[in-house]
Amino acid sequence: MPRRNRPGRRPEGGPPPERDLGAATGWARAESGSDGDWLVRTVPGAQATKFYRCPGCDHEIRPGTPHLVVWPADETGSVADRRHWHRPCWDARARRRPNRRR
Repeated sequence: MPRRNRPGRRPEGGPPPERDLGAATGWARAESGSDGDWLVRTVPGAQATKFYRCPGCDHEIRPGTPHLVVWPADETGSVADRRHWHRPCWDARARRRPNRRR
C-alpha cells in the first residue's frame, strides 16, 4: 500500500515550523550591503522566460538563464523597483557601479 505524506502537526495556536525556502521555491532572502538592505530571489533557468537587461553589466539576460531578482527591502520598494541581475554582477556591485544607458 502506498504511503501517505501528511504535513507535520503543530501545537494548537503555535507558529508554523521554520523552513529554508531557498532558491528552489523562489522565495526572497534578505541581504545587507553598503548600498542598503535588499530582498533577493533566485530565478532558476527553467523559470526564466523573458529577456531582461542586467544593470550591473548592461548585457541581456536571455530566457533560460538563471539569475537574481533584487528589490529594496524597505517599505518604499515596489514591483517597479525590481531589477534582474546576473549573479556575478550582483556579487560585484560593491566593486563597480551599475552601467547607465545614455
